Amino acid sequence: MSPQDIAAKVGETIGTSEWVEISQDRINQFAEATGDHQFIHVNEEMAKMTPFGGTIAHGFLTLSMIPYLSANSDIPRPDEVKMGVNYGGNKTRFINPVRSGKRIRGHWKLLEMIEKRPGQWQQTVEITIEIEGEDKPALIAEWMTQFFV
Repeated sequence: MSPQDIAAKVGETIGTSEWVEISQDRINQFAEATGDHQFIHVNEEMAKMTPFGGTIAHGFLTLSMIPYLSANSDIPRPDEVKMGVNYGGNKTRFINPVRSGKRIRGHWKLLEMIEKRPGQWQQTVEITIEIEGEDKPALIAEWMTQFFV
């Protein structure tokens, strides 16, 4: 799809990802990678005594799933992309913890798609990461990506 065709979809939901499980193994690997070993993430016995009733994913683990969810979604991508880079976030809210073993998926709403300079497009989306079977999403983030075509 051309960047101009994508830009015509501002205000629309443009994609949904497949479901992916957030396993305890994935949470433990994230704890190792980041050095964040807080018990609510990695100690199943202690976490049972919290209001969460068990271990939960790190908020940043949930946020870091965005590239994976995006790659496993039906989001339109600009034709002939040479590369895409994260540009940053305007807002991120961690609304509901993701309990170990739950599945998540992302929904993308296009907020803006502008050509910054010839061949360089900046896309701003609102990403909602839903938790299967729960009313509240895990997070909502406004994220910007730049595409070079």
